[in-house]
Amino acid sequence: MKVYTGSGDRGKTSLFSGERIAKDDLRINAYGDVDELNSVLGGVIAGLPAALAGLIDELTRIQCDLLDVGAWLATTPGSAAVEMLTPFSPEKVAWLETAIDRLDAVLPPLKGFILPGGHPAAALAHVARTVCRRAERHAHMVTQGQQDESAKTLLTYLNRLSDYMFVLARYCNQQTDTAEILWEAVRTEASAP
Repeated sequence: MKVYTGSGDRGKTSLFSGERIAKDDLRINAYGDVDELNSVLGGVIAGLPAALAGLIDELTRIQCDLLDVGAWLATTPGSAAVEMLTPFSPEKVAWLETAIDRLDAVLPPLKGFILPGGHPAAALAHVARTVCRRAERHAHMVTQGQQDESAKTLLTYLNRLSDYMFVLARYCNQQTDTAEILWEAVRTEASAP
């Protein structure tokens, strides 16, 4: 099978449900954001130090969940293809919440806004957080008015996932002894004479 087909050369692409739509359609943007997020997560995994390799299975599970999110976003509601999709259950959200609580339990309380950065894996987790927020915004626009529970649940999942990525970034910095930079401290230093 060839990687290229040429079918998208004129600005159209196919949804999972078969319809051909413009490549700048909001639905394409939404699942494109999810695909971008999945790739950034691959970067987070690649950047994890050996001491944090225990997170790889967790992040890989999230990558698999994101493929399901993308499939839902790439399918027209009410089409026959919906029957082929894996239901997106609230258990996925609960699993993420448990992961967030587990990582957050070992972190010091947050005392202000932190600047994204630190250890390379933490910096990429911050990038993933922002891509996730964009994916959530676009997914919300695409799924407005849909009654399907999976569509509603994937929005909640994306919301929790951005929280997870924030906590993961802090966790990576803490576990690698990389200091978080507080915005207020930097701002105060920058304004000093």
